[in-house]
Amino acid sequence: MTKNQLIEKVARKANLTKRAAADAVNQTFNLIKDGLVKGEKVVITGFGTFLIRSRAARRGRNPQTGETIQIPTKKLPGFTAGKTIKRLIK
Repeated sequence: MTKNQLIEKVARKANLTKRAAADAVNQTFNLIKDGLVKGEKVVITGFGTFLIRSRAARRGRNPQTGETIQIPTKKLPGFTAGKTIKRLIK
């Protein structure tokens, strides 16, 4: 499902105009993004948790030269599905 399809479905289900649904969806995504940028965990009960995961520094290999390189520590966004979603997908 694309973002536009999500907006259309929200508009239909909530009986909103497409513009109002787009604003609601965009604001929801912006609030999740802002929380992650601040380093906060965003919990949506019954759906899941958005959080920042840290990947430790490690040694890697340049595939072209075979040279060993140091890969730095990295922070990545992550999502963990809630129990309800996990049960529905089984």
